[in-house]
Amino acid sequence: MAAGRIEIDTGTRELLCEIRDRVAVITLNRPEARNALSDRLTPALRRMVKQCGDDPGVGALLITGAGSAFCAGGDVKGMGGNSNKAEIPFEERVADLRTKQRTLTGALVAVRKPTIAALPGPAAGAGLALALACDIRIASESAIMSTGYARIGLTGDYGIAWLLTRLVGTSRARELMFLSERIDARRCETLGLVNRVVPDAEIREASFALARSLAEGPSIALACIKDNLDHALKSDFLDSMDQEAENMVRSSRTTDHKEAVRAFVDKRKPAFAGR
Repeated sequence: MAAGRIEIDTGTRELLCEIRDRVAVITLNRPEARNALSDRLTPALRRMVKQCGDDPGVGALLITGAGSAFCAGGDVKGMGGNSNKAEIPFEERVADLRTKQRTLTGALVAVRKPTIAALPGPAAGAGLALALACDIRIASESAIMSTGYARIGLTGDYGIAWLLTRLVGTSRARELMFLSERIDARRCETLGLVNRVVPDAEIREASFALARSLAEGPSIALACIKDNLDHALKSDFLDSMDQEAENMVRSSRTTDHKEAVRAFVDKRKPAFAGR
């Protein structure tokens, strides 16, 4: 194990996780299948999102894919051949999917630390939902996004409708869901689906540098900022300001705020401690 790097046992080689410079790097590791979700990868991903989200030694989560893809979503080839699922009662299947959604993208959205998705290539279906559930998305120039569901006669899951509508608005969300077109990285950036596009060769270095800068930040303030932004989605202006007032006072009392003020006066980089 290299200095400053801690490898985490995920229980499967289909998902890799290491903590480096307070960044939890979670890598979907099925490059031969474009990192499609599986019965081994997905439960491990759920565990790592929760474990790293709760770990005080982690300041930011970076989710990416091995090889030249981010995540192709579900295993389409296996969808038609699973006769066992057809025998499960409707209500039971709905309850099972609800639980799976809440403990994956639901848990990821609930993480009170910065989360970054690095897309070295395609993100489709549930893989797209996974990327959109992160706070920030960085894409390589060759990356593409596609909802994909309508192409195989499905409606969408893992929060895709909610996430798309809030990121690009209802008109674009309908276009993306109905047409299931492959959207290239530059158009994704224009639509607001990704925050930055970088050359393919720089995707891993650039995304880690961003994650590390956030992991070094004032963790209490960043968590409160996420609270404010989430609250703003469901509140009116005055209620939103009331929430901001509470968190502003809370953050002003932290050691990190005092350190940032001293660093500003001293013209140096602050050393945040999460207190």
